[in-house]
Amino acid sequence: MQDVLKRFMFDHSCLLLLGFDPNSLSIEFPQVPYKQAFYDMEEVILQRHLKPQRFWKLQNWLQFGEERKMKNSSEIFDRLLYQCISRKKDLLNRSKTQMDREDFDFLTFMLVADNDQEEREMSAFKKSDKYARDMAFNLLSAGSEAVSSGLTWFLWLVATHPLVEKSILEEMKTNLNAKGDEKGRYFSFGEVSKLNYLQAAICESLRLYPPVPFEHTVSIDSDTLPSGHRIGKNTRVIYCPYSMGRMEEIWGADCLEFKPERWISNNGEIIHISPYKFIAFNAGPRTCIGKDLAMVEMKAVGAAVIWNYSLQVVEDHPILPAISIVLHMKHGLMVRAVKRCLS
Repeated sequence: MQDVLKRFMFDHSCLLLLGFDPNSLSIEFPQVPYKQAFYDMEEVILQRHLKPQRFWKLQNWLQFGEERKMKNSSEIFDRLLYQCISRKKDLLNRSKTQMDREDFDFLTFMLVADNDQEEREMSAFKKSDKYARDMAFNLLSAGSEAVSSGLTWFLWLVATHPLVEKSILEEMKTNLNAKGDEKGRYFSFGEVSKLNYLQAAICESLRLYPPVPFEHTVSIDSDTLPSGHRIGKNTRVIYCPYSMGRMEEIWGADCLEFKPERWISNNGEIIHISPYKFIAFNAGPRTCIGKDLAMVEMKAVGAAVIWNYSLQVVEDHPILPAISIVLHMKHGLMVRAVKRCLS
């Protein structure tokens, strides 16, 4: 299931951001070079965090080991990104009228947006191929990897908590006028916005299994943390959203329980918790710019899967987190997908 979700989100993110479909989810499950290059770069970035800086920089300079893989993968993925940018610029130059809605994607927005004075001043820089490439890569990483990771852990938790699954199905029946004989149904973004319990279950899943399990920042000057600890200039500060989501002093005695109800108020509305407590999407100036899109994507995909299929985790299949930048399952998620019969 994890592989299916990773392929789906990679294709979806490429279409949304670049207007390009790599077709990695086609029926034969092909090995798409761009997709593999993307994952190889992610693996090397993790290794850079684990190795002494001087060592991996020496590898990079001499081009051996993991750093050679990084160079090769970067060239493969950059080729895709720069081809998409070039095609989009040619299309914009040839088009004398506004582009059709179906041709409009995030890359188009980046290349044409110059509505205010500040944008016009930054226009030349923001329309450079290098800037568009860097933005597209960052958004692909967040939109593809983080969302597929969140969905994988969420669907596993729902599959292993039948009462939560039942509550989600009841909410869909009640709020969407969905009927059991509607096979192959999927739900629009507008429809899933009505599903508060589903959102609560996703938030609870992200609390326990945040897609980015650890973060780090570097101080630009000496400072004092709220805890009273003094740090010097250029000090690396590491914090762990994975651990924070499981701390009793933050979430209470039931912090290890999968309990969507903690996110629901007495009148059935979502309880909005401070992002400095629920830090799956980061907080303050570093808040994920795709937070709202990621949440609605997870709700739409999660609702479609749960409505149409009953997922049964294969017996004795080990569920362990992988050591990676994004919190994937080490052995994937092996399930039996049974067509759901709802009455």
